[in-house]
Amino acid sequence: MSALALPLLFATVLWFVATGFVLWLDRLPSTTWPASLVGATVASGFAMAGIIATAPMTGSAAAYAAFACALVLWGWHELSFLMGFVTGPNRLPCPPDARGWRRFRLAAATLIHHEVAMFATVLVIAAATWGQPNQTATLTFVLLFVMRLSAKFNIFAGVPHLSTEMMPDHMRYLASYFRIRPASGFFVLSLTLISVLAAWLGAAALAAEDGLATGYALAFALVVLAFIEHGFLVVPWQDTSLFRWAMASQADVPIANQRQMVDPREAEPTGHSRANGLAALETAGQ
Repeated sequence: MSALALPLLFATVLWFVATGFVLWLDRLPSTTWPASLVGATVASGFAMAGIIATAPMTGSAAAYAAFACALVLWGWHELSFLMGFVTGPNRLPCPPDARGWRRFRLAAATLIHHEVAMFATVLVIAAATWGQPNQTATLTFVLLFVMRLSAKFNIFAGVPHLSTEMMPDHMRYLASYFRIRPASGFFVLSLTLISVLAAWLGAAALAAEDGLATGYALAFALVVLAFIEHGFLVVPWQDTSLFRWAMASQADVPIANQRQMVDPREAEPTGHSRANGLAALETAGQ
């Protein structure tokens, strides 16, 4: 089990710092956002170069580097979404009478550009590392993409607890598309599949060697974090408490005002939503 300890620590610390940094940038005055995104774009260029450079390498250090580079790319997508640069064509609250397919279509339109951009990044990373021994970056980004989609679908379907503190004011219309209700069978299925995937990755890490073992262990850590992230949707404890240090501009907002136990569609116009940790990494359902 010691083979999993260091990657788990590395992934957790890097996720925590990266998420906090994205939230901190998003809390700066909006006049700073273009510069922040330009800086993130430059960093992403270096990260992509790092992924390409480490793809032929088989050592543990290359796996750690590729994992970190994939998180940089993920951070760009989270930042561009939270700041409103890459979202979707629909930026309006959900109509009160929207149900079923119409509600889903409208909700998807609030973030479809963001999702398409992330999927395109998956394809670019996969193409850049195709046939190479170090697939850590591809596996990392795919897991981030899939785990976040799972969280979004569950919030859309309805979960018992939602937190709004990481939701920027200009994105609060997203909250009208989410529901607060007892966890559904889909949530149970999601947690079950995540648990099975974590167990498989952990076993693969213990059975492999060198960089391959490290890559699997980092993926295992990421899935464990996703399991915890999903867990926050059903327990009355705010994961946003972990990132208070990055949200100083909202420190004066009472916690009681950030946690609600009603359907967002019946609430005040400010809305309620969930934007939790693995990533800032995104807010829409985040």
